[in-house]
Amino acid sequence: MISKENITALIDERIRDLEKDLYVVELSISAKNVIRVEIDKVDGNVTVDECVSISRNIEHNLDREKEDFELHVSSAGLDKPFRHINQYKKNIGRMIQVKSIESGKLEGRLSNVDDKGITLIRSEKKRIEGRKKKEVVEEEFQFDFDQIKETKIVVSFK
Repeated sequence: MISKENITALIDERIRDLEKDLYVVELSISAKNVIRVEIDKVDGNVTVDECVSISRNIEHNLDREKEDFELHVSSAGLDKPFRHINQYKKNIGRMIQVKSIESGKLEGRLSNVDDKGITLIRSEKKRIEGRKKKEVVEEEFQFDFDQIKETKIVVSFK
């Protein structure tokens, strides 16, 4: 069986060579030697060339005659939940949806990330007592990482 440590070393080697602030979001190897690698970048988006470069480094350093394997290297998609703190940091200022263990789903703008958790700002029009029109009111919500079940980017086509 192909070792996770070996694949991690090959990925890290190529990331150092590329000098592009890439990091591994997820690495899995199935019992049938299906290797799945998801990468992301601290700033910006992962390019196809970066995925190809990492893929080639893995493929050229494994022996297909010893072990048959299937390899998939991709960027962390918009539709996938966050799995790394750098994904939170990268998306400060964007609209996200948080599913918390205690309070369910909540959408808002990601305003802060630290080692403990995140801060979400939710804007909502509410009627304020003594006023005729509804006004935008901002509420701030704090979530520790251990309270978060799932976080995704809210994709909007407005």
